[in-house]
Amino acid sequence: MLYIMPAEPEPSSPKLPLHTKIFAGLLLGAACGGAANFLSGGGHPALDWVVNNVTEPAGRIFLRLLLLVVIPLVFSSLTLAVRGMADLRRLGRVGSKTLLYTVIVSGISVLIGLTLANIVRPGERIAPQARARLIEQYHGEAEQLSMPTSGARLIENLVPDNPVAAMAKNPPDMMGIMVFAVIFGLGLMLIPERRSEPVAAVLEGVFQAVSKIIDLIMRLAPYGVFALLFTMTARFGFSLLPSLLWFVGVVLAGLALQQFGVYWFILRFLARTNPMQFFSRIKTVMLTAFSTSSSNATLPTALRVAQEKLALPREISSFVLTIGATANQNGTALYEGVTVLFLAQVFGVHLTLAQQGLLLVLTILAGVGTAGVPSGSIPFVMLILQQVNVPMEGIAIVLGIDRILDMCRTVLNVTGDMVAATYISRSEAFAVEAIPVARTND
Repeated sequence: MLYIMPAEPEPSSPKLPLHTKIFAGLLLGAACGGAANFLSGGGHPALDWVVNNVTEPAGRIFLRLLLLVVIPLVFSSLTLAVRGMADLRRLGRVGSKTLLYTVIVSGISVLIGLTLANIVRPGERIAPQARARLIEQYHGEAEQLSMPTSGARLIENLVPDNPVAAMAKNPPDMMGIMVFAVIFGLGLMLIPERRSEPVAAVLEGVFQAVSKIIDLIMRLAPYGVFALLFTMTARFGFSLLPSLLWFVGVVLAGLALQQFGVYWFILRFLARTNPMQFFSRIKTVMLTAFSTSSSNATLPTALRVAQEKLALPREISSFVLTIGATANQNGTALYEGVTVLFLAQVFGVHLTLAQQGLLLVLTILAGVGTAGVPSGSIPFVMLILQQVNVPMEGIAIVLGIDRILDMCRTVLNVTGDMVAATYISRSEAFAVEAIPVARTND
């Protein structure tokens, strides 16, 4: 009897990571659209038909899918974050310090980003003709702001008289939704846990479902990015490229100032810790954050390093790092603020000082509510863009390079958590193995 050996299965080719596919979609969309723009001499009836009836609708559908889940994501994540701060009360002074640190340092981070964006003005570094065509193309969407200009009206609009109406508006009243989520979360935090737990379980289910939906939608990102970039470059060529490079430079400069300026100051003068040794000891955490682009995925490594390398007390480090993985996202807040201001500049939308102040509040709250997963900030950026009447299609300009910036800002996020845990532990005067302070010859 003839025995035939079964054929060995051919090794399956390794799948490309999603961010690689998105980057490929960016390059192909930009190259094809730019080539079409060049060959058609800046416009042709056939090219206009393809853009208006194929690529632009495809890109809009992708963006609408992301907007579809923004309101449940904002409400569930922010409510759960505030409700989870019930532990802050139980930990008393430690909880208060953690909350205060998060608000102040996140605010400093956003201020750095907005200041750099106002000084460099990367969105205005495009040819005047290209900006004029952009504003003309999206004139109906970008001609005026929906945000009030007076400080009194800004404060008045913080509290919605009808949260359901705030969600039903087009665009939604993001500030009203966030304030309602904070108030609702406070209500859950203040009632007995046995009564708040069922509501929190439902919201947790909503949050997990929405996060999964975002993950599924992002699988379409390579095609969505291709359509969006093809539309942009087919209409405007490569005139936006210099402005985009300036934007990347502003974001990276802001992240570096926060990492090696603000954090260095906190470590050296408040935590009484040698910053160089600190960064050396947490390098594993920073590398994990850079490679995963996820604060949540980095949390186990951060907890281990905090105890083994920094010798921080478990009860402090576990609490601060767990809260920080969701709430203390300085890099995300900085990125969101710079992105919104950059795109407003690109489309000729002027934000007054009062409106930028509200933008600062929005991005701090968005940093608290943003999911600690890759590209978790994109839906929040799109919703803020709608809030200031900047066309959401503008997100296409930054979406293709979002992954590398996501990796960088996640490093800042987790470093901020480690700095917070170190500072709070030192300030509580726990008997831990101190990291030597660099001595100076005074």
